[in-house]
This record gives sequence, structure tokens and C-alpha cells, in this order.
Amino acid sequence: MRFDTGLLLLSLVLVAPTAQPAGPSVHREAIEWCDVWMPNMNDHALPRVLLIGDSITRAYFPMVERKLQGKAYVARIATSKAIGDPALLAEVSVFLGEAHFDVVHFNVGMHGWEYSEDEYRRHLPALVATIRKHARGARLIWASTTPVRVDRAPGPSRERIEARNAIAREYMSKAGIPIDDLYGLMEPHTDLHSDDIHFNQSGSAMMGDKVADATAELLPK
Repeated sequence: MRFDTGLLLLSLVLVAPTAQPAGPSVHREAIEWCDVWMPNMNDHALPRVLLIGDSITRAYFPMVERKLQGKAYVARIATSKAIGDPALLAEVSVFLGEAHFDVVHFNVGMHGWEYSEDEYRRHLPALVATIRKHARGARLIWASTTPVRVDRAPGPSRERIEARNAIAREYMSKAGIPIDDLYGLMEPHTDLHSDDIHFNQSGSAMMGDKVADATAELLPK
């Protein structure tokens, strides 16, 4: 059998994903990960909710799913990609295309500390635009980034988290996107941390309870 090499190469170019290589302005962690969970994909009786976040979102996801049982199908995209990394937008774009979502609850704030707050401010609108583009008609709600128990240098610190939350809060307010203040909820509860960043089961349940209530308010009546 004879193959037309030129045609084969052209076909590969046309179907290959157009992911951009990581340049000097893109910062990656030593281990990158993405955890996607989309249940009830063949069911259509209830609205769909999507939680976008990181390992903290992944930890409170089960509580949200339980509280919204019978009211909505709840999915998640938890990722280590940071605001400022084009791969984050690629991941969100791909998985939003898997289903129609009625509500998207999102926060991507505990990664990407190599990016300055000015870069965070500059790249945040692209994430919101990507969600709106690929989840047309969905109601959006942003969650503030949770506090850490102990500051890390050059990683997350209370000061930097508060600065980023202020940037996002200002942007969301102007964009008409409601805010789920998880920072304010967890700030008094350093006793519920399981380590310097994450929370124990009780802390995750507390957040999940609040996220479920905030999300339920936005479900189609």
C-alpha cells in the first residue's frame, strides 16, 4: 500500500491540537495534574453545576454533590494550572464542551505564585471570557481563595492571597458576577487546616455546605 507522505503530514497538522509551547513567561510546577469528574452524563432531568478549582475544590466537592442531590448534577474540574498559563484555558475549554452547564462556580487561586499580582490581574479576564464562551447561558459565581495557616516564601501567603482576592473581587463586581466568600468563611478557622494550605474533613464540609447553598440560589427555578 502506498501512502502520500505530504498528505499524511498535512492531515496530522490539521487534526493536531494547537497547544502553545511553554515559553519563558509560562510557569509550571514540578508536577502538574488535572482531575475531572462528570457524572450523570446521559441524564438530563436536572440542571448541571460545574465546580472549577484546585485540590481545595476537590476536597469539598463531595459535600456539594450530596447537598444538591435531586436538585442538580454536579461535576468538577480540579487542576494545578494557574491563571496566566494558557494551558488552563485549554483545559477549561475542552471540558466545558462535554455538557451544558447551568451554573459554574469557580476559583483558580492557590497555584501560580511565580506570577505577579499584576499578571494575575491581566490574565483573570481571559479565564472569565473562556468560561462564558464555552458555557453559554450559564450563571457564574466566583469563590474567593482560602487563607493559608502559615505563609510560604515564595509561595502562598495571607498578604498575597488577600491581594489577589481584592483584584478578583473588584473585577467580579464590575462584571456582575456574584461572590462566594470562602476566605471570609475560613479565615477564623485555622484549627480546621490539615496542613498549611488544605483543610481537614470538617473544614472541607463547611466550605462544601456554603458552596452548595450559594450554587443552589442560581439554579434554574
